[in-house]
Amino acid sequence: MELSNTFEHGKAEEHWYQHWLDRNYFHSEPDGREPYTIVIPPPNVTGVLHMGHCLNNTIQDILVRRARLMGRNACWVPGTDHASIATEAKVVRMLRDRGITKSSLTRDEFLAYAWEWKEKYGGIILQQLRKLGCSLDWERTTFTMDPHYYDSVISVFNDLYNKGFIYRGKRMINWDVRALTALSDEEVIRRQTNQKLYHLRYLIEGTDEYITIATVRPETIMGDTAIAVHPDDERYKQYHGKRAIIPLVNRSIPIITDDYVTVDFGTGALKVTPAHDMNDNLLGQKHGLEVIDIFNDDGTLNELAGMYIGEDRIDARKKIARDLEQSGALVKTEDYSSEVGYSERTDAVVEPRLSMQWWIDMKKISDPALRAVLDEEIKFYPPKFRNLYRHWMENIKDWCISRQLWWGQRIPAWYDEAGNFVVAKNAEEALGLFHKQGNTSATAGSIRQDEDCLDTWFSSWLWPIEVFRGYSEPDNADINYYYPTNTLVTAPEIIFFWVARMIMAGYEYKGAKPFSEVYFTGIVRDKQGRKMSKSLGNSPDLLGLIDQYGADACRFGILISSPAGNDLLWDESANQQGAFFNNKIWNALKLVKMWEGRQADNVEGSADAGFAVDWFASRLAQARIQMDEQFRDFRLSEALKTAYSLIWDDFCSWYLEWVKPGFEQPISREVYTKTVRFFEELMQLLHPFMPFITEEIYHQLREKKEDLTVSLYPAQSKPDEEILGKAELLKNVITAIRDARNKSQLKPKDTIRLFIQPENKSDYTNLQGILSKQVNAVEFAFTSEAVAQSISGVTGKDRFFLVTTAPLDTSSQREQLQRDLDYQVGFLKAVEIKLSNERFVSNAKPEVVEMERKKKADAEAKIQAIREGLANI
Repeated sequence: MELSNTFEHGKAEEHWYQHWLDRNYFHSEPDGREPYTIVIPPPNVTGVLHMGHCLNNTIQDILVRRARLMGRNACWVPGTDHASIATEAKVVRMLRDRGITKSSLTRDEFLAYAWEWKEKYGGIILQQLRKLGCSLDWERTTFTMDPHYYDSVISVFNDLYNKGFIYRGKRMINWDVRALTALSDEEVIRRQTNQKLYHLRYLIEGTDEYITIATVRPETIMGDTAIAVHPDDERYKQYHGKRAIIPLVNRSIPIITDDYVTVDFGTGALKVTPAHDMNDNLLGQKHGLEVIDIFNDDGTLNELAGMYIGEDRIDARKKIARDLEQSGALVKTEDYSSEVGYSERTDAVVEPRLSMQWWIDMKKISDPALRAVLDEEIKFYPPKFRNLYRHWMENIKDWCISRQLWWGQRIPAWYDEAGNFVVAKNAEEALGLFHKQGNTSATAGSIRQDEDCLDTWFSSWLWPIEVFRGYSEPDNADINYYYPTNTLVTAPEIIFFWVARMIMAGYEYKGAKPFSEVYFTGIVRDKQGRKMSKSLGNSPDLLGLIDQYGADACRFGILISSPAGNDLLWDESANQQGAFFNNKIWNALKLVKMWEGRQADNVEGSADAGFAVDWFASRLAQARIQMDEQFRDFRLSEALKTAYSLIWDDFCSWYLEWVKPGFEQPISREVYTKTVRFFEELMQLLHPFMPFITEEIYHQLREKKEDLTVSLYPAQSKPDEEILGKAELLKNVITAIRDARNKSQLKPKDTIRLFIQPENKSDYTNLQGILSKQVNAVEFAFTSEAVAQSISGVTGKDRFFLVTTAPLDTSSQREQLQRDLDYQVGFLKAVEIKLSNERFVSNAKPEVVEMERKKKADAEAKIQAIREGLANI
């Protein structure tokens, strides 16, 4: 079949992905092989594919595809997260477009709409992962609201409650005024924000004196219940025990003393609003202060505020500032920058407030998870994230797990008419518990279930267990075979949300770690270093890029930019580089296929090609060892670069040129067979990174029954260091001679006679034929002295002389040699300065010093050769 001019990625992607699915290559069942298991970080059911997904899932696919090639039973489990806050927001928006409000619906009616939305849009991102080439076990697709998963979450809640790990309490929480739900500390993003600092004066009761406080939230003065000063602050000692009048409100509040107050911040006097600040609440508890909550759930002011009722808190801030100024209570305002908490999901400014919520006492379950990472039972890559993890775990706070939402696992608590509650798996069990407690009047109609649902992360912390039904069906074949999983690939920003909690759940419910390694990817940024986001307009359309460049080029582009575990600067030019690489490999295929019909036995010059074959076999073995080391350390970008250089430089630029037959000449059958085999092994090495073009080329090289994606790596061979050294010499000499020809303006068709003055003649054994062919030399000979009327050069300690009948421009040749001489003299001087530095010689590694000495010797040899060349012109 005639090959197309370029690789047609669209056709190949459609054909091969369907072929792999038809053959069921991605599905895994327990067997006698060693398993290799990855569970996908479940994308939100609301999600669409973006560059972060591209990086994360490309890395997972690389690891899984490589495991298959190594003969392991690879299982990569897909699925989606129900994403309570994000999904509920989408459903509310859909209803609004239909003229329906959430408040007009019952819970069951709303959930019916939510499931409708999920069925219509919830699988989009999984379909998009197919476009990227992800080899997921689609038969194992799991959703965190699947019946078995839902029941497991409810059961875990019951278990932790019965163990005394879950409790219900009224505490300060982070409140999302847009999503109308509590948030855990980890769901709050703290950002430096420019604000105004308002200096307000409070009248000291019974005097005409004032005390001035500084606040960024004047709209909360209606909730003030004290002013606090430091007991040792001389400025305010006369006010200890006195009272002050809140401006506009005209309510009297006490002036208290506490070491918590920072003397040199603001005015040194602090307004205390226990209902609306975490630290103020602690002060309030300590001093027995009244708590006045002036906000509604949506961030508007309520009746307790007494003014600006129904106004949004931000609008109220502007109005009260104006009114305070008019009353004379606003002393001044100044620009001020501080950290403000924003909702990770809605980006609304978070409101601290007192609220009755459900909590987990994390200290009771965190110790095994901390030890596992510190003892490296679970290894982090890069290791720097261990310290971050340790700091959080050693200072862990209780986790608020209740959310004021309907979409999610509903909290399994039931209340009787008196407000007493029980925790149970269902209403029938709850009723039995009420009766057991002595409330025999409780009936199915009189008890009610808690309206809240559980934090999404409370379900996803069971992910590595319950995707294999390890909680709902203990000791089944899948959980016993695939758990613990091998590698988790995730982003560092969810190390606390998810990674730490999965480790806790693993030890709590399986008595074992959930995974052995965690690879943290970097954040994808644009070339200006900005995080990609829709609001900045710098987040490209990934599906559009796949259509334009192909999935292989996009996978190449994201990974080639990705230093292990560090943020990466992505630019579309990386995809273009991937597309160029596709074309390079495709052109190599077309070249090799041209030789297919020109095979013959006993071909002249096959001994020269034999050296090339032996060299490339060793180079391939060397690269495989190198890539194995890089994979062990999760240096995947470096592994791709190793494969890239092996194919582009060693195979295409050197090997194929060395074995290429002359015009209309035959090629040795043995050399052709080995060349095809090399090409196949190269495609096997590259396959995890670029699956589509490699599978296509693998089949184009020769007819096969086996597919590349399930082929096995051949046994590792040992590279021949002597042959590798000779090949490096050959490449250096060819490059140096070509450079000398170019500088002397010799045309490629101009023949030369080549004379080499080597340090060791034996270095050139088996190289003469290839060398002569590559530099268009009609004669090759060794010499013990400089050759007159020649173009000279040097590589290492070997000198070469080119004799040609073509007319030479000796003046330009002299100028070029003089430039080369000036450079080498300067280079030698710099090396000599370094070697004359005793501190460098004594402190540097011996191999580094030896490298500098070699540079000195090489420079001296080149200088001598250039000077002799100048003398010979």
